[in-house]
Amino acid sequence: MNEVEVYKRQGFGHSSGFGDKPALLIIDFVVGFCDPNQYGGGNILDAVARTKVLLQAARKNKIPIAYTRLVYAPDGSDMGSFCLKVPGLEKFHEDSPAGQVAPDLTPQPGEYIVRKTQPSAFFGTGLVAWLLGKHVDTLIIAGATTSGCVRASVVDSMSYNFRTIVGSDCVGDRALGPHEANLFDMEKKYADLMTCDQIIALLSAT
Repeated sequence: MNEVEVYKRQGFGHSSGFGDKPALLIIDFVVGFCDPNQYGGGNILDAVARTKVLLQAARKNKIPIAYTRLVYAPDGSDMGSFCLKVPGLEKFHEDSPAGQVAPDLTPQPGEYIVRKTQPSAFFGTGLVAWLLGKHVDTLIIAGATTSGCVRASVVDSMSYNFRTIVGSDCVGDRALGPHEANLFDMEKKYADLMTCDQIIALLSAT
């Protein structure tokens, strides 16, 4: 019995579906994570290109849009264990060029920027209150990295009872093995996987 059959026999992988009030969350697609010479590589730039298309559709359909950035204090006072595991993240300050949202995805007025110091977009931020204030029931997630901050945010999104959709071609990782393994695992337990085109079709139908 292969892995897929094991999960199916045990009842994993059901769809949580697409609700009535979606929002788009773009995780850590910042300059430093799009640059292979910093923290990028793998399929991240391809995922940015597809996310640009998804972002345009989200704006056209007037759904709430949020972005995350890693932002640490210049004096290092809010550094934690994440920076011990990945030295150099502490250089992502408010005005650091590496920490700015990628130019192809530049936020527009009215779009929410979540500043975080941990992998999850939810941990220690105002994201939940913002989503609830907009009556969101479905969170579409794009960003980087699939195995890191995307996965952490997907698990927390589901834990807060949002229907969670991962744009399978809108998330990227610096290594394809972890990317593919985490897509498989998230789809079986925490989220629905949909391509950019599938998500746009649903947005257009709402």
